[in-house]
Amino acid sequence: MKLNDKQRRYLRGLAHPLKPIILVGNAGVTPAVVAETQRALHDHELIKVRMTGAERDVRDAALQSLAVATGSALVGRIGHVATLYRPSETLPKIILPA
Repeated sequence: MKLNDKQRRYLRGLAHPLKPIILVGNAGVTPAVVAETQRALHDHELIKVRMTGAERDVRDAALQSLAVATGSALVGRIGHVATLYRPSETLPKIILPA
């Protein structure tokens, strides 16, 4: 999924007050984490993920692999917290600007 700069800005604004609902620990991106992330994206469309206990390069690669595994877009990352977006297939709650 490709997002342009205007859409990323819009989604970052919507995600600002959200708290991370997925926590990735030292085990990294496991199948259980992927399944829980898919469920959260199905329910909310826009979520925050917190990943702790890894260096920046490892963290970036793990968050990118989580986005690919869940079919979502990595909206942005600040420190240990990343924002993921995947629109609902049936009835999207978030309408992106063009």
